[in-house]
Amino acid sequence: MLDCIGIGIGPYNLSLAALMDEKTDLKVKFFDKTPEFQWYPGMLIDLTDLQVPFIADLVTFANPQSRYSYLNYLHTHNRLYKFFFFHKFEMPRQEYNDYARWVVKQLPHCQFHSEVIGVKDTGDYFEVEVRNGLTDECEVYKAKHVVMGTGSKPLILDGMEGLPPEDVHHTSSYLFHKESTLESSSITIIGSGQSAAEVFHDLLKEQRDHPYKLTWMTRSEGILQLESSKLGQEFFAPDYVDYFHGLSFEKRLEALKTLDQLRNGIDMDTLNNIYNILYHHSVSEDAPDIVIQPLTEVNKVRQEEEGYVLDCRQWQEEREFSYVSGKVILATGYVPNIPSWFDDAFGDEIVWEDDKRFKVSRDYKLVFKNGAERSHHFYTLTNLEHSHGAGATNLGLSVDRNIAIINDITGKEVYKVQRNTIFSQFSMGDSE
Repeated sequence: MLDCIGIGIGPYNLSLAALMDEKTDLKVKFFDKTPEFQWYPGMLIDLTDLQVPFIADLVTFANPQSRYSYLNYLHTHNRLYKFFFFHKFEMPRQEYNDYARWVVKQLPHCQFHSEVIGVKDTGDYFEVEVRNGLTDECEVYKAKHVVMGTGSKPLILDGMEGLPPEDVHHTSSYLFHKESTLESSSITIIGSGQSAAEVFHDLLKEQRDHPYKLTWMTRSEGILQLESSKLGQEFFAPDYVDYFHGLSFEKRLEALKTLDQLRNGIDMDTLNNIYNILYHHSVSEDAPDIVIQPLTEVNKVRQEEEGYVLDCRQWQEEREFSYVSGKVILATGYVPNIPSWFDDAFGDEIVWEDDKRFKVSRDYKLVFKNGAERSHHFYTLTNLEHSHGAGATNLGLSVDRNIAIINDITGKEVYKVQRNTIFSQFSMGDSE
C-alpha cells in the first residue's frame, strides 16, 4: 500500500515528488507515459526565457535550502558564476528543462514509459492500473491518495483539425516541423500570447535567409504586453488564491476575465526584440514581406490547390475575406488534459460546478458527494483556473499547491504555509 501515487510527471508533480522525497517518509510513486521528462520540447526555442523568475523553481518557495533548487543545480554544474554575470532574473527555457531533468534523475520513484489507464475507488483506497509502454504489461498499485498532474494539451479549434501536421500544426510542435516550415513561400501564425510571439520572433530572425512571406493574425485587439507591474504580479500570490477560492463560481469566472492581461499578454523583451528586427528591416528597400493583423479571427483553414485558405473575419469592421498561406502555425492555446478514464471512474461520484469543471477544495482535493466519509483523497493539479484563479497554470504557485497537498496528506505542517506576504488586500475582511 502506497501513501500516494502521482499521475503525470510534469513540473507540478515533479515538484511534489521532490518535496515529498526531502522531508517525508511517504511511500510514493509517480508515473508518466512518455519515455523521459521533456518540458514542451517543441517550443524549446533558442534564446527564450521563462516568464517567471528563477526563484519559482521546483522547491525554493517551500525550502530554499533544498538540494533540488535551481541554484544548487547551477552550483553542481559549475554554472553559478555564469548565471551571476548573466544578470537576469529569468532562467533560459532550455536550461529549465535541463534543470528539471537533473531533478528527475535523482528521484527513483518517478517512472516513465508508464501510463495510468485506470483508477478505481475501492471505498478505502485507490487501485491504479499502469501499463508499461515497453512491455505492454499492466500492473495494479494500491494507494491511499492520488494526485492528478496531467497538465494541458494543445487546443485545435473547430475548422482547423485534420490537416497535414507538417503544414498545419500547433505551436507545441513548432520545432519538430521548423525545417520544412522554412522552405515554404508563406507562413501564417494564428493566435496571440507568448507562444505566438516567440514563434513569430524566431521566424522573423530567419527571414533574411529564407524569403517567405510572414503573417501574424490574431483576434485580439492588439499585440498586447503582459501586465508585469510589481503590484499587478501580487495576483499570483497565495493570498489572492485564498480570496479567489472563496468567491462564488460565477464571480470567479468574472474575475478571470478581468485578469486576462496578467495571463495572456506578451513579455516586454519579446515585443521589443520583434520591433527592433522590424525596424532594422524597414531601413532596406528590399525589406521582407511581413503582415501583422490583429482584430482578425480565423474561422476555418481549408486545403486547396493554391495552398491553405484561411476564412477570416475582421470582427470590428464585420468584413470577411480569404487569405492563402503555404504553412499555418496555430498559437491557439491549451486546454486541461483530463485522462479518458476519469469521467467513467469519478464523473458520477464528484461535485461539478458546470459540465466541464469539477469542484475543488482549497487544498486541491476533488469534492466527492460522500466527502464527509472519506479518509482517502484524489487531489488535482489540473483544471484549476475556475477554482484557484489566474495562477493555476503559473509555475510560481506550483510549490504552494504542493505544500498544501503534503501537509494535508501527512496531517501536519511539513512545510510552512506562507501567507500575508504581499502589500495588497482583496477584501475588507482581510484588515479586520
